[in-house]
Amino acid sequence: MAYEARLAAEYKARIVPALMAQFGYTSVMQVPRIEKICLSRGLGEAISDKKVLEYASNEFGLISGQKPVITKSKKDISNFKLRQGMSIGCRVTLRRDRMYEFLDRLINVAMPRVRDFKGVSPKSFDGRGNYNFGVKEQIIFPEIDVDKIDKIGGMDVTIVTSARTDEEALALLKEFGMPFQGIKKA
Repeated sequence: MAYEARLAAEYKARIVPALMAQFGYTSVMQVPRIEKICLSRGLGEAISDKKVLEYASNEFGLISGQKPVITKSKKDISNFKLRQGMSIGCRVTLRRDRMYEFLDRLINVAMPRVRDFKGVSPKSFDGRGNYNFGVKEQIIFPEIDVDKIDKIGGMDVTIVTSARTDEEALALLKEFGMPFQGIKKA
């Protein structure tokens, strides 16, 4: 039997029936699911120091388990000394088991390590069922060795779901255990 992520199995066994009961879906295919998780990080200081991009890329690789793509500038901006095609960030798109593994580590290991953590905002949905939030420090992930970090930096996390509304997406992420502010766990 092939390996299946813990959250993927939980989605099939517990979350799908719960959402079918809550929203009155008639088919399993109507139940919203997480399609992908996108991590991105802009590095403006990479213009002057190329090592910053290399360090950030290695950290993203450790956090996600996948090699990141280097993003390049689309146009010249003279005020920022930026030329078209310069490397200014990195991003990773996670799908299937890697996505579920990352979400599991994010919810159960990384977020509880944030100092004075009160939960993530339930207002960060985009109107189409996708959820966006930022992580201020990459050191909350256990894969990152704090002693080898030269600069603390954050990242943007986007959870793309197949939900049609924000209400459905909120219910889906709540079932996965996402710690929202002011909302009790399911």
